[in-house]
Amino acid sequence: MITLLSTLALLVASGDDPAWPDYRGPGLDGHAPAGARLPLTWSEEENVVWKTPIWGRGWSSPVVADGRVWLTSADPQGHRRSVICVDLDSGEVLLDRQLLEVAEPEMRNPLNSYASPSPVLGGGRVFVLFGSQGLFCLDTESFETLWSREDLHCDHMMGPGSSPILVDDRLVIHYDGGDEQYVVALDPESGETIWRSTRSVDFSGIANDLRKAYATPVTVRRGGRTVLVSTGARATYGYDAADGEELWRVRHTGFSMSARPLVDGEQVLINTGFMAAQLWALRLGGEGDVSATHVAWKVNKGIATIASGAVVDGLVFQVSDGGVLSCLDAASGDRFWRERVAGDVCSSLLIAGERVYLFDRAGKTVVFEVGAEFHVLAENELEDGCMASPAVAGNALIVRTKTHLYRLQQSEQER
Repeated sequence: MITLLSTLALLVASGDDPAWPDYRGPGLDGHAPAGARLPLTWSEEENVVWKTPIWGRGWSSPVVADGRVWLTSADPQGHRRSVICVDLDSGEVLLDRQLLEVAEPEMRNPLNSYASPSPVLGGGRVFVLFGSQGLFCLDTESFETLWSREDLHCDHMMGPGSSPILVDDRLVIHYDGGDEQYVVALDPESGETIWRSTRSVDFSGIANDLRKAYATPVTVRRGGRTVLVSTGARATYGYDAADGEELWRVRHTGFSMSARPLVDGEQVLINTGFMAAQLWALRLGGEGDVSATHVAWKVNKGIATIASGAVVDGLVFQVSDGGVLSCLDAASGDRFWRERVAGDVCSSLLIAGERVYLFDRAGKTVVFEVGAEFHVLAENELEDGCMASPAVAGNALIVRTKTHLYRLQQSEQER
């Protein structure tokens, strides 16, 4: 079940322990660390260090720290919810523990799973979320469950999607359901609530289905404080991460968005979600409702509702749900190019140096060049496709397909 290459392929170039603690990496933006030499090509036989079967149906993205890979899974019916830990060097499953037994699982969308929120790592702990069903904190060395919360609820309606995020000394989670919409910050040491902020948009007369969202926030530093940029149905908010105070908000249409905001200097890029997704550039700053003053530009074609894009060197890359890739000018929103390159896509884009990696739901990966002109570098195939986003560990890609977890890496001799 586990295929090994040479021992040399297991070495990390720097000798340091690689870490990818959040599903979009240490910068929350899908950028691999500088100097990472990821493989350009692979197959089921080429550049596979190991391949480990993962049971169940779980779309959570892998996270990595201290030589271990963490992810979650569930049975398709949602009765069993489990955390899984895999050894980074060997691919051996070190932990497969059921954390929840759910007698009457909530409804989920056919595209979703009961283990879609990704774990987050920090301070020797892993935080595992199953939406309203439960949140768990485990010690990453002993695997002991340190605390749990099963009292934070909303009606996700189509299954959970938002992932937890560590912000300074806070664990922050979105609960944007059809019934309630709020953001909560917890003490990572104890699990106790530090603050809870209810979404301020008036949902009166709005159907419950149009109130939900699945996005995960990002952070920016402004005026000496950490600002949480938090996208929900019908609005995006800036919260003071210390106390949850709403600093500003921008109203927009849309709901059920899962794409994460992107930070580009003095602006953030947000996805407005269903029904017709748009990409908006918001200038940072301001107070209160800044809808009329802080929107720099909007783009309404080729924008994803699921996959998070990436911004690099003044360029914004977006991939639509149907696999149409586009490159935009981050300053103006003007489009440089637009190409259909893949099948349906849920995975977020990954940037590594001058390369962008795109994984689709059928098993195809397109690697293309960062630039205002479209240039494909490689196309690769695996036996099954990706719903999760990839992780980076040193010079390795950690890729979760619907059935397996892979470590993809060139040997030292080939670099």
